[in-house]
Amino acid sequence: MTEAVIFDLDGSMVDSMWIWKEIDIEYLGKFGISLPENLQECIEGMSFGETAAYFKERFEIPSTLEEIKADWNRMARDKYAFEVPVKKGVQELLDYCRKQGIKTGIATSNSRELVETLVKAHHFEHYFDCIMTACDVSKGKPAPDIYLAVAEALSVSPENCLVFEDIIPGIQAGLSAGMKVCAVYDKYSEYQDEEKRRLADYYTFDFMELMEKGIIAGPADEREPIPAGC
Repeated sequence: MTEAVIFDLDGSMVDSMWIWKEIDIEYLGKFGISLPENLQECIEGMSFGETAAYFKERFEIPSTLEEIKADWNRMARDKYAFEVPVKKGVQELLDYCRKQGIKTGIATSNSRELVETLVKAHHFEHYFDCIMTACDVSKGKPAPDIYLAVAEALSVSPENCLVFEDIIPGIQAGLSAGMKVCAVYDKYSEYQDEEKRRLADYYTFDFMELMEKGIIAGPADEREPIPAGC
């Protein structure tokens, strides 16, 4: 029985990873710095604040942490409002969760300003029972802190939560929290697919198939869910 579904945001619920490469190139370019090839791997799972601190130290950025985060929010705000699409089946899954009495939450490493911008742009405000960012907890992913905090806010035991994640640190965070994890295909983490499949309980290209196969079964669903690993 699934009592709560918890979404990671970027790369899991929405197609947005392309934005951050563009922003990183533009932002570092202001300081005459070229984008390192391994940057995304280095910052995966970090909170917005942790990433700002990493940039400041690694690239010797003269701005304060608050200035760095404000710049990123400014550069990304319109993109999240007008250019970032939700992944196929997300709307249908949210409708299904409401019908089945399954609680829903977001656990993101992004900033609260940007996640709220996106939720408002897609009129998702009434769907989510809890929105939490990694800045709200002590440690970012792969630590389980944010997933445990969302489960507590939803008043649901971790073992009855299903997490959607697109990167290894996020999958590890959900598993460490004692939750079921469904890995989500994303172009920008495609190179991790083999490991994602190995670690996660499920893997999906399309949220619709999870409902069709009965993998997500709420209190109002009489179907028997497919066993983990299928």
